[in-house]
Amino acid sequence: MEKLYSKDEIIAKSREIAHMIANTEQVEFYKRAEAQINENQKVRENIASLKSLQKQAVNFQQYGKERALEIIEGKIDKIQGEIDEVPIVQEFKQSQIEVNDLLQLVSNTIANSVTDEIMVATGGDVRKGETGSYIKNTTYNKL
Repeated sequence: MEKLYSKDEIIAKSREIAHMIANTEQVEFYKRAEAQINENQKVRENIASLKSLQKQAVNFQQYGKERALEIIEGKIDKIQGEIDEVPIVQEFKQSQIEVNDLLQLVSNTIANSVTDEIMVATGGDVRKGETGSYIKNTTYNKL
């Protein structure tokens, strides 16, 4: 019989995987890019302005100030564009995508592997996506 794992053992292994992910090239690049962004005075100033404008936009939206909201949104778009033009910001955003893709890949791999393990353990057919109990209990097998 296969060993049964406890929730605590699985959480411990999850933490080990998280540690591995946190120490990949993608995450290291992400951290370096973030540090460079934080060291960039112009980007920091633009981000501060952006946050202030976003707060104003929320207030204008709550009070139904449509024209003022349009003006603020235009300013937000302009500043966001300036921030996005900075090469390190572009690289930072790309690294975010890569880290998220890696997390999604790990998540999907775990989910698919669990499903496959269940199918195999129940005598099912992984290629058809059927568990053994499904195969045994469907009418086409009883004919």
